[in-house]
Amino acid sequence: MSASSPVPLAPRESAVDPLWWSWAGAHGGHVAAVALDAVRERFPGGAHPVRTLTTHLLAPVEARPLHVSGTAPATGRRTATCLFTGHQGGGPVVVGSAVFGSGRPGPSYDGRQAPGVPAPDDCASLDLPFGLAPFAEQVEIRPASDDRPLGGGERAELLAWVRFADGRALDAGAVVTLTDVLPPGLYACWRTARPVPTAELTVHFTDALDDGVPEGWALVWMRTAQAGGGWAVDDSEVWSADGRLLALARQARVVQDRSPGRR
Repeated sequence: MSASSPVPLAPRESAVDPLWWSWAGAHGGHVAAVALDAVRERFPGGAHPVRTLTTHLLAPVEARPLHVSGTAPATGRRTATCLFTGHQGGGPVVVGSAVFGSGRPGPSYDGRQAPGVPAPDDCASLDLPFGLAPFAEQVEIRPASDDRPLGGGERAELLAWVRFADGRALDAGAVVTLTDVLPPGLYACWRTARPVPTAELTVHFTDALDDGVPEGWALVWMRTAQAGGGWAVDDSEVWSADGRLLALARQARVVQDRSPGRR
């Protein structure tokens, strides 16, 4: 990658959909997708496929315009990086970075295989309580394993088929949202809900989206890798209905008291 002088990006006003509301702010995956969309529109390198997106949520994002600005410190013919900041009310609420890169010949390896689960038509829908996750009305969730949110189980993981209620295709922004769409893995062990907001989310995309955008159902896996000291680390994977891995993600969460509050 040949470096170039940093290029500032003109701010873009982006809408935060009030339908994607969580405990005390907008859904973290939705906010990350909004930021990605803003960067792709204004960033010259955004025409390439996105390879990695990192989003730090500094404060709860409200359902009002998010002003996204950024700089492009490194842009080459094949790879480009953008740093971005999202402001509301005059202060930053989101910061992050995105890496874009064109496809090229290279080795192929799949270290992860899609979980063997029943088809979506063979799985029953799960309705999350509106007060628990208002945004859940924007998706249909069909658990593909015996683990359930607030089921008091032994494994801190959830596996489910998910599709958007509005029928949107599984482009990069939709995939970002899906990496955070299931409850935290800890919910499979708990019987009482509490807020566990995202503090940082990093999504790594595979090359599956280079060949086109899938539609319909996605298989989403969420697992808590570790929790302690009021924090939790969750890993997630998003698969297309035909078994292609679309993205892997890891996020840091804050485990709050049962009453919603600030991070």
